[in-house]
Amino acid sequence: MCASKVIAVDGMGGDNAPAAVVEGLAKFASSAYHFIIFGNKNELDKYPFPPNLSYEIRHTEMAVTSDMEVMSALRSGKESSMGLAIQSVASGEADAVVSSGNTSLYMALAKIIIKTIDGIDRPAIASIIPGKNGRTVCLDLGANAESNIKNMVDFAIMGEALARSIFNKEKIKVALLNIGSEEVKGSRLVKKTSEILRKFMDGYVGFVEGDDFGKGNVDVIVTDGFTGNVALKTIEGTAKYIVSELKTALQSSTLAKIGGLLAMTSLSKLHNQMDPRLYNGAILVGLRGVVVKSHGNSDSIGFANALQFTINILNNNIFHRIREQLEKSKPYHDNKDNNS
Repeated sequence: MCASKVIAVDGMGGDNAPAAVVEGLAKFASSAYHFIIFGNKNELDKYPFPPNLSYEIRHTEMAVTSDMEVMSALRSGKESSMGLAIQSVASGEADAVVSSGNTSLYMALAKIIIKTIDGIDRPAIASIIPGKNGRTVCLDLGANAESNIKNMVDFAIMGEALARSIFNKEKIKVALLNIGSEEVKGSRLVKKTSEILRKFMDGYVGFVEGDDFGKGNVDVIVTDGFTGNVALKTIEGTAKYIVSELKTALQSSTLAKIGGLLAMTSLSKLHNQMDPRLYNGAILVGLRGVVVKSHGNSDSIGFANALQFTINILNNNIFHRIREQLEKSKPYHDNKDNNS
């Protein structure tokens, strides 16, 4: 096989699969990558694959559904399109896996099959959010509804490593999400995490608030999965609402349509900055392989961008940096009072 990278794809995962998956692959098609697509061949063959796409289909009739219970998925999910795709990374056949399937089940299967990096208890969902002054890595965005102090410190370590790799710069600013920027505010969880991070993480800058997501003044924002998921969905929902209302306003009258045409270049730029599909893709960081999650309702554009996100991760190995920071934080993790 001449392709330099192999990417496993869950062909049946997501609300719009397999159409969005195949069409997303077609938009991304490149001879530099080979795709192993796991799923029902009869369903996948209904959609045209471009001739320049290097791919193969691995047939399975089993798929993980959005309403499947975790225990049921763990018993039978290893033979599903999602499970087989994850196993191809664990075996070393594929360099990365991408799925739009159920997030909880994806995380559970990946943790069991691929396992976590030594020293990491819980993986986190990390993604990049655009801001006025730059991009920000945000985590955890929903993998862990509850987190302890060690988990939060680990999230900071993994976020710092991810940002350093993707943004290709040495000085990374890491912040904790809080209800205020003052040191006296917040829960015991964020206060204690902040205290530990100040002792060993050179780039830690303290607390930020919810409105800092859109500013892009820090490289990493760390929070627990419950808060992070609510924040992410709020950001995405607001962006979709603004784009929708802007389209409606520009079509409301002849004068508005003329104004829209005159401002087309600027409006197109704004649309691209706010379109969540163009920033699709989140890595389940903390695992021993590259596991990327695409939004469950991704269309072909969103899935193609999740594939591009995967390539960006593959081209910037983050695992060495995570292990390096874990060693620096070990004295604080060994203190049991710091981990509860």
